[in-house]
Amino acid sequence: MRAGRQQQILELVQQNNRISVLEICTLFGVSEMTARRDLQELDREGLLRRVHGGAIQNLGRSYEPPLIVRTNKQYSQKQAIGHKAAELILDGDSIALDIGTTTLEVARSLHDKRNLTVITASLPIANEIVASYSLESDIRLILTGGVVRSSEWSMVGAFSARMYTQLHVDKAFIGIGGISLEDGLTEYNLEDASVKWTLLESARQVIVVADGSKFGKTAFASVGPLEAVDTIITDGGAPPGMLADLRSRGVEVLVAEAAMASEVGLCG
Repeated sequence: MRAGRQQQILELVQQNNRISVLEICTLFGVSEMTARRDLQELDREGLLRRVHGGAIQNLGRSYEPPLIVRTNKQYSQKQAIGHKAAELILDGDSIALDIGTTTLEVARSLHDKRNLTVITASLPIANEIVASYSLESDIRLILTGGVVRSSEWSMVGAFSARMYTQLHVDKAFIGIGGISLEDGLTEYNLEDASVKWTLLESARQVIVVADGSKFGKTAFASVGPLEAVDTIITDGGAPPGMLADLRSRGVEVLVAEAAMASEVGLCG
């Protein structure tokens, strides 16, 4: 319950740039002491910045909202992108599933596939595969190893990157922090960017999965040029002009239609 409340506090700060102790008390029916303790814990983890009477965003080009905040954002769009991505996967394929909430939806869409080999640095994706698929007949699962990045539940560092250099997958599905015509593919975290760059170099086919909010943005660390991408799968929220530019550069662009479903509410 407490983790759920803290997640909702983070989402409110993302939406409104700040939140007060009084607002937390009113919205969640908790004491001022509990509200301040929640903010102190979130501040200690670097997820927001405590100020007098409340908290504000802790943002910058290297700041990425943690996984628990992003999970419910653009959920129906990410789900549609995951389904569309799975249509490109053939029985017997070897695939790399990058970290992130959109690639997690790809993992959740593999139920009609057989004899896949999946390599990932994402602990949520690994958990999803172990819980939902047969490791004997459906999916052979390989984890990269590496140092666990707690806010993302992912493995980064030299071990993770080295594993990808030793394997040559048929298809790599890559999540991304930003897609820009000028700056190419970018990511918030330098170590994540390094691992993604290795994927770009080693995969036979590179498929970027990104909801419309990622377009026109530049994050902190460069991952690679747009020319390294074969296919981008997005949703109807992506800017049409930019999609046309990408197609003119030889990038295949697929637009997934999201189901008509309401997003998960903040306090639901």
